[in-house]
Amino acid sequence: MIREVLRMGDARLWRRANPVTTFGTDALAGLVTDLWDTMAARGGVGIAAPQIGVELRVVVFGFDASERYPDAPPVPRTVLLNPLIRPTGVHEESDWEGCLSVPGLRGRVSRWTEIEYEGVDIDGAIVRRTASGFHARVVQHECDHLDGILYPLRITDLHHFGYADVLFPNGLPVEE
Repeated sequence: MIREVLRMGDARLWRRANPVTTFGTDALAGLVTDLWDTMAARGGVGIAAPQIGVELRVVVFGFDASERYPDAPPVPRTVLLNPLIRPTGVHEESDWEGCLSVPGLRGRVSRWTEIEYEGVDIDGAIVRRTASGFHARVVQHECDHLDGILYPLRITDLHHFGYADVLFPNGLPVEE
């Protein structure tokens, strides 16, 4: 089912989500289905449970191709509960981000370029991967939602934050 996506300003987006403690339930499967459906309906590449008003540490992300990020390489479709992220390199990179909870706006955000992430899937099985580039950016962005962080809080220069159609009147820039 497609759910309403909370928008920046809604106090529920600033809260730290609770860990998932029960796995393999119909309720959890329904939540994950709703997340995928909502993400697809909004053209997203990831979404976190708090964005639909559910205070659980659940994110889904991944795509083969994205209209919002046409130059982005595919990211494996992933369901990740109770995630942990560790940088595996020392480099950060600044690039443009958008968010379903901050519609119409884009901002330049610095993120780790290489990470390892782990958590569990819907049945409680361990998920552990390394990621770099856009894949790493997506994971960090979605997991920030679980701690009540929206990407504008990470922007260090507000000259690089604004409405996408004003910043990029000829379309979004090619990934740098």
